[in-house]
Amino acid sequence: MRDDDLVAAANRLLAICMRKKLTLATAESCTGGLVAGTLTDVPGVSGMLDRGFITYSNQAKQDMLGVPAETLKAHGAVSRETAIAMATGALAHAPVDLAVAITGIAGPTGGEGGKPIGLVHFAAASRTGQLVHREMRYGNPGRAEIRKRSVLQAFIMLHDLAENEPARA
Repeated sequence: MRDDDLVAAANRLLAICMRKKLTLATAESCTGGLVAGTLTDVPGVSGMLDRGFITYSNQAKQDMLGVPAETLKAHGAVSRETAIAMATGALAHAPVDLAVAITGIAGPTGGEGGKPIGLVHFAAASRTGQLVHREMRYGNPGRAEIRKRSVLQAFIMLHDLAENEPARA
């Protein structure tokens, strides 16, 4: 994947968020802030991006986003349940309209217990109650490629949510 693809997706997201006056936050684990970082490459993003939570450890997920310890213990950090808790936690801890969460295994190590390298869970949530989860299995094209594909998926999910949100006054 080319970086141009990411910038183009970020620009599309920025355009709809600016038109509808929507703001967003990110909650990132395996991407380590790459979603927020890519967004900040786009001029004018300051009117849209409020904050990014980098919650690489389980403790950070709990402390910063309020992910329940029970969720992490029962389902693991890389799970549908954790991704959803991260997205809803970002909404609870930031005054934004939309939030996206990413948690996965980018490799080159990991991938144990039925959770292979390239498994990534996404959740996107809106203040109006929209909630979407996606599970992607990218295989093992390499750590950088998994992270880039994850950023693109996050932009797609945020764009789709923004499309269905009413414009703010």
